[in-house]
Amino acid sequence: MDETVAEYIRRTVLKIPRDEIKMLLQKWGFLSEAQLQTLNFHQIKDNISQEVVQLCEENSADIKQAAVLDITYNHVYQNKRMWNVYQMKKSGEDLEYFDITDFKKTFKGRLRSALKNVTITFKEYEDNAIWIRVAWGTPNKKPNQYKPSYVVYHSQTPYVFISTSVLKSTLPLLCQALMVATNYHDIREMELRSHSLNSLKDIVFKRYSQNFQTHSPKPVEGGNVESEKADKRIVEENRSEKERIHRLNQEVFGSGPLPKLEFAQYRLETMFKSDPKMDVLDKKEPFRCLVKFSSPHLLESLKSLAPAGMADAPLSPLLTCIPDKARNYFKIREKKGLLAEGFVSP
Repeated sequence: MDETVAEYIRRTVLKIPRDEIKMLLQKWGFLSEAQLQTLNFHQIKDNISQEVVQLCEENSADIKQAAVLDITYNHVYQNKRMWNVYQMKKSGEDLEYFDITDFKKTFKGRLRSALKNVTITFKEYEDNAIWIRVAWGTPNKKPNQYKPSYVVYHSQTPYVFISTSVLKSTLPLLCQALMVATNYHDIREMELRSHSLNSLKDIVFKRYSQNFQTHSPKPVEGGNVESEKADKRIVEENRSEKERIHRLNQEVFGSGPLPKLEFAQYRLETMFKSDPKMDVLDKKEPFRCLVKFSSPHLLESLKSLAPAGMADAPLSPLLTCIPDKARNYFKIREKKGLLAEGFVSP
């Protein structure tokens, strides 16, 4: 077994929590159950990794098997990576027969025609997800196995989830190979990012359905604080307002756990409203801007705005529409007004 392969396997094992090493090696499937029984999983991880390397030596492991181990690790600990969503588009709406063998062959051929020093590894999972690992090299250097890109593609869907290496120049090559292999003619980033791959899937596959508000916020009526009767009325109004906010939040965001979205952005186009007498603007040109949202848990943060008193309930559709607008990336261009003084909807 090559020394670089042995070292890569050793380092991968060292990343796994000790109590989960056996489980992950079983998922890998390269070592037999009898070989796994010989391992002492109660010793320090460095010793465990050395024993795993010795067993892989017996099985003549190569870079392909080491790459499959790495895919297995990233599939189990997928939240350790940052994932971006891309949506593909084709002119025809009819679904074509998908052949995994043709897909792999075409993807490899396209990528290797552009860059020969590249390691491409595939692994299929039960939910029709194809995991692709690409380690990049240069015309004069072997592929760097420690900075690969990962692609997760669900067959016969237009969505691709990509976690890139630090080499940004490799992203166009990945996208071109994907379009050719899937017979799509366009691919664009949906401007959604998260460490939670499953949450991104929930959004784009509509496994998370978000309601849209149909209510208008009602102001809380003030009371006369000089009397005990007024105090009780204020307490009751506050309680009713909290219940109203809770109800509207439930209608908009639902009662279940929200997908863990960490980044979203979209473009706004609106008109600037000014006093005609001031003659601030000679031409009525639309005002365009790019709105970005980021948070460790974006949807949960938006949901907490009204209960915290930081926004009126229900929230503006400009905030609650983020997951749905992202799903329709190719179909929309936002033209709603900014919720700020001096701006109105066109």
